[in-house]
Amino acid sequence: MKISKLWIQYLKWPLYLRISIIVFMIILTFGFTISQLEPDQFPTPFEGIWWSLVTISTVGYGDFAPKTVAGRLLGMVMIFIGASFITAYFSSLSASTVKKQNARIDGSLPFTGSQHVIIIGWNEKANELVKMLRKHRPFHSIVLIDSSLNSSPYLEEKIHFIKGEPANDRILERANIKEAQSVFITADQHKNEQYADMQTILILLAVKGLNPSVYTVCEILTETQTNNALRAGADEIIKSYQLTSHVMISSFLSPPQYSQILMELSPVNGTYTTLERIQNELVGLTFQEVHDQLFEREKILFGIKRGEEIVINPPRHYILLQDDELLIIKS
Repeated sequence: MKISKLWIQYLKWPLYLRISIIVFMIILTFGFTISQLEPDQFPTPFEGIWWSLVTISTVGYGDFAPKTVAGRLLGMVMIFIGASFITAYFSSLSASTVKKQNARIDGSLPFTGSQHVIIIGWNEKANELVKMLRKHRPFHSIVLIDSSLNSSPYLEEKIHFIKGEPANDRILERANIKEAQSVFITADQHKNEQYADMQTILILLAVKGLNPSVYTVCEILTETQTNNALRAGADEIIKSYQLTSHVMISSFLSPPQYSQILMELSPVNGTYTTLERIQNELVGLTFQEVHDQLFEREKILFGIKRGEEIVINPPRHYILLQDDELLIIKS
């Protein structure tokens, strides 16, 4: 019964692994046998195994060779048996490699890494996001999930493609969602705004259901679905309708190239806008005094967050309080 179970388990192994075990057993068996048949030529089993290995691999160094008829007959049998298995081994290994590469390209190969970034949906925003992650977080693996692509748009080792519906648990598990660090959900550009937002929230629910602690960033196209995205567990919501309209009107009201200036104030370009708790020694000082001290540390103070209110560029005599937070630009 135990032998039958072992045999069934053996048949489940990959073909190249099963053949390699057979080749290993052939090398050991013939190597040990030749050392018994010709002890003068092969003083120890190791010399026999060495001869068996170089013969079966067709290398043939010639440092060991059988002299008797029985030894040579044994060698002939080993060559006929072993060469066929060696050929089958390399053929199956090559086929396995090609199959794995094809599975990686067509999106059917599961991802087994951890602490990776998952991007859901393929569009120009996702493409730009991949570029920025490769530049600023090159040590992170990226997993792209999309159902519209027929093959991976990238052939890099650090970028893995999974084809399928991202709201499907099975597809998310193939992306190893439980070990992911963060998930970016982009809006489907092929659907109307309302339906695209509903799809985003459905994906978010599936993601949070499998990994409640993963950090999620969602793109929302309509105001009505913002609260639903928050209820579904989104950690950060990108209101693209609001951001786009604000940049467009600001470009109209402000000097030219406002959008370029805004891009320069981005962490992607090395400039960070942060919110920091006020230090005890700065409490009671004026905005001007705190600004001057931070400027000495190569930081620019441009606003104060007091409770839920944000004050940009307050008066220079504005007094800072204990619970204030500082809006700072730093490199």
